[in-house]
Amino acid sequence: MSKSWDGLKLRLWEWAMGESRQELISLAKQAAGRYNLDPALVCAIVEQETEGTWNPLCIRFEPAFLKHYIEPMMTAGKIHAARLVSLSTEEFARAFSWGLMQVLGEVAREHGFAGVWLSELLVPKVGLDIGCKVLASKLNASGGGIEAALLLWNGGGNSLYPDQVLARKQTYES
Repeated sequence: MSKSWDGLKLRLWEWAMGESRQELISLAKQAAGRYNLDPALVCAIVEQETEGTWNPLCIRFEPAFLKHYIEPMMTAGKIHAARLVSLSTEEFARAFSWGLMQVLGEVAREHGFAGVWLSELLVPKVGLDIGCKVLASKLNASGGGIEAALLLWNGGGNSLYPDQVLARKQTYES
């Protein structure tokens, strides 16, 4: 049932936005190029993060991230919302992973995402761009080590994550 629902959501996205899976892959490769990243690696991350669906409407609430990172910043007054967004909306939105690359709202803000609404990360070109910017910073922080960068990308919670992504990479190598 879940796979058919994911397929329906992707078809609805294609109908509403006019972007097929192949067009999304092309956008991912273009974003990778802007940050001098391996396009196959970016595509493999998208496939891993969307559980193979390439559904740009994917979101995931990260309650542990809210508790350990966002709530202390709220208490310290370090989170500021744009005029059009309530503070509580912004606080909670920062604890969600958004779009094709599942970039956490807080991470997007830390890397310069200035959109009023974090839900703008669901727009494939926007989410892929900030995702590639974040990935480039993780690669830089890891000294270029792909496995270490992937652990940083995933927050280190899943030690198998690099192997899972790298297993998907060959699909996109051309």
